[in-house]
Amino acid sequence: MPQPKYRKIAVLGYRSVGKSSLTIQFVEGQFVDSYDPTIENTFNKMVSVNGQDFNLQLVDTAGQDEYSIFPQSHSMDIHGYVLVYSVTSMKSFEVVQVLHDKLLDMVGKIQSVCVTYSFHLIFHRVIKPEEGKKLADSWGAAFMESSAKENETAVEVFKRIILEMEKADGNAAPEEKKCAVM
Repeated sequence: MPQPKYRKIAVLGYRSVGKSSLTIQFVEGQFVDSYDPTIENTFNKMVSVNGQDFNLQLVDTAGQDEYSIFPQSHSMDIHGYVLVYSVTSMKSFEVVQVLHDKLLDMVGKIQSVCVTYSFHLIFHRVIKPEEGKKLADSWGAAFMESSAKENETAVEVFKRIILEMEKADGNAAPEEKKCAVM
């Protein structure tokens, strides 16, 4: 049996867009509704995607804004990025674009998934799905809408970034198979 592949993924975005809720839903399978500002948390989880086991280290970062000094730790030894914004906040959509640009300046080419969070708040939406998709396409990134209230969509986000990283490494599977969360 092949060894699990180690992958370090950073979850980035504006403050209070749901980075921690999304990460905790994926790791622990529970929705955390309360907001407690994150300094930085690291989670580990084993998952299997397309028959390959992955040992994931997820870095749940503190909320950033366009003026934040980008910590170098967010660019070192990171294999992929989940860039999160809220469909209810134009500011978060603008900040995620600034974060992407800062990453490109520091790292060069990055593997990322652009995720809109809180799509369950459809009546408060200010950013249309087409806008997020257009942004992700301009980055060459995958685009997904997710809600930390739904474990399945949280799992799909992290499955997708794994598939994007594997594709970049030339290890893309010819067809997508199910993801098993362990």
